[in-house]
Amino acid sequence: STISEDSLKTSLLQLECHFTWALLKEHVGLEALEETILDHIKFSAEYKIKDYNILSYVCHLKNSNEEALKSLKKAEEAIQEHHPGEIARRSLVTWGNYAWIYYHMQRYEEAQIYVSKVENSCKKLSSTAHGKIQLPEIYAEQGWALLRFGGNYFERAKNCFENALKSEPDNPDFNAGYATAMYRLKGEAQRYGGEVTPCLEALKRAVELNPEDTTIAALFALELQRLQRGNEGERYIEEGLEKTPDFPVFLRHAANFYRKKGDVNKAAGILNKALALTPKAVVLHHQLGLCYKSKVFQLKKTRYPPLEEIENLIRLAILHFKTVIEKKPVFFSAYIDLAKTYALDKRYEEAEEVFQKVLQRNDLSCGEKQEIYFNYGNFQHFHMKSDSKAIKYFIECLKIKNDSFARKWSSETVEKLLKQKIESGFGDATDIGTLGLVFNLNGKKQEAIECYERATALDPNNEEYLNALAELQLSI
Repeated sequence: STISEDSLKTSLLQLECHFTWALLKEHVGLEALEETILDHIKFSAEYKIKDYNILSYVCHLKNSNEEALKSLKKAEEAIQEHHPGEIARRSLVTWGNYAWIYYHMQRYEEAQIYVSKVENSCKKLSSTAHGKIQLPEIYAEQGWALLRFGGNYFERAKNCFENALKSEPDNPDFNAGYATAMYRLKGEAQRYGGEVTPCLEALKRAVELNPEDTTIAALFALELQRLQRGNEGERYIEEGLEKTPDFPVFLRHAANFYRKKGDVNKAAGILNKALALTPKAVVLHHQLGLCYKSKVFQLKKTRYPPLEEIENLIRLAILHFKTVIEKKPVFFSAYIDLAKTYALDKRYEEAEEVFQKVLQRNDLSCGEKQEIYFNYGNFQHFHMKSDSKAIKYFIECLKIKNDSFARKWSSETVEKLLKQKIESGFGDATDIGTLGLVFNLNGKKQEAIECYERATALDPNNEEYLNALAELQLSI
């Protein structure tokens, strides 16, 4: 072919589109993501262009470039319909994706045509641009795409929406994206450790600018609930149920609100309604599993537990969690939920098997590892009655420095277990040394020194204790 592949590749890397935004498939379940986007297209009119653009990228990741081209054709139709006066400006991401897909299909002439289309449009739109152009709606589209790819991308998504807002501070879509990113970042930081930044103001502003958008109103309600202002929040949820009773994304948030309020039956009712509308939505299966699991928990505490109902709920919860893992193997908390459900049913071998599966994964973030170590420690302590194994895994959690919920709980539990053992007179040098390690990992140096001194007195030749003592005394 007359086009040099190298110069084409150089031009392609200049484009602003899904292929240059570093969205990695190992962070998502492709099947689950594709279904999420298809559901979104079915139920929300205003995001079709964005949805078809990202769908084309997902199709490419699934090795179906022909399907990807069909999605881009639909994106073009939506651009014609919604932005007939600004076709070029609104098509830059779509054309960029076209160029990349043709390049991957080794149809270099066609790829070059789309590269040129983008470059020429950028020149017309801005005198300085060369295939790259800093349009606020492109920042925003990148932000929404990043949010779809999960927790690893939330910080970048926030920055994209910030950039978009610089040029259009009152744009409803950009504000909704920014508030969503802030809400998700706060959730991640609270769960896995990290700086917790407030997001209530951003959500409030987004709600004011998007009066018809029940999704952003639901996030605002959930944030009010997180801040112990659930009664204020519930108003928005009730309003949303009247405005958009058949919008699955909203229904999912509404159900989450009621589940956290403790109204599990209402939550499950809403989720079953949403699941009838979008039967493949992974996140609905997960939420339903959680509802059934907490209902089992409630029923087991009653005076005469209804055994048949409990059995049925456990069966359903297991079914839903299994669906989640199958469709989205990176949904790690679902493995924990499945294992805990087996444990509730005293099916310890199956619980152990699920824990082992996830413990052996090498693509976990630090926060996820902590959560798994903590839950496995709990399983060993409460169900298997093996405190030595429990202590081992709580300490694995503490070795990771993230200041997460799981770390806090592991720390409290392991201190309590060791102190009980030592104070009851069953503790030996190893237990006292281990408590020293726990104190040391938690930065309590004085307490750690005292423990290591006691352990050394009982076991004078132990290298580990002597070394730890020497190091601690130097560091103080």
